[in-house]
Amino acid sequence: MDRWRHRGAAPEKRGWTVYARSTTIRTDPSRIDAGIAFTRDEIMPAVKAVNGCVGVSLMVDRKTGRCIFTSAWETEDALRAGLTLVQPVRARSEEMFGGNRTAAQWEIAVLHRDHLTGAGAAVRATWVKVDPDHVDAGIELFRTSVIPQLEELEGFCSASLMVDRATGRAVSSVTFDSRAAMERNRTESDALKAATMGQAGAIELDEAEFDLALAHLRVPEMV
Repeated sequence: MDRWRHRGAAPEKRGWTVYARSTTIRTDPSRIDAGIAFTRDEIMPAVKAVNGCVGVSLMVDRKTGRCIFTSAWETEDALRAGLTLVQPVRARSEEMFGGNRTAAQWEIAVLHRDHLTGAGAAVRATWVKVDPDHVDAGIELFRTSVIPQLEELEGFCSASLMVDRATGRAVSSVTFDSRAAMERNRTESDALKAATMGQAGAIELDEAEFDLALAHLRVPEMV
């Protein structure tokens, strides 16, 4: 069951590590709706049924055809077992989506939810790189400084930070109630990003905005 931290409550201490695997697919935008339906009806039930899975999500960019499917796992062993068990469904998804795909594995370092998402939710994802020796400092900065400021933005739903400690790569995802809310907060979001990256010594690799097509997450609060 999810645990929720309400504004003003003391942060919870992490006593676990949750892992994630994200698969990025670049497909023809005309295939996105069929891909969402297949993910909802075939992929998600298969992945969620695997022991150790604690959530799945799908973000889509209908303009570019870029889609990101993420699964979260209690342990690295569960993640590896899940990949093997759902291989037949993954192969069928390649036929459904078509296009090129890449995958990455992460540690979910920070996750905070203000409230549940609804229809029309949107996500801004930012990929960065820091010195691997500075990953922990970057995590602490995101947890103690960025999260409180994001909570003040209109329409803020949730935020997460996933890291690859070996390479220093990280990706932050900030979810809003709607694209309109995300757009209204662009100036504040950009200023917060610039300040944070300066403090962390981070280099921006990429940024993109998505519709949150599917989200069934049981990942515990991590702040």
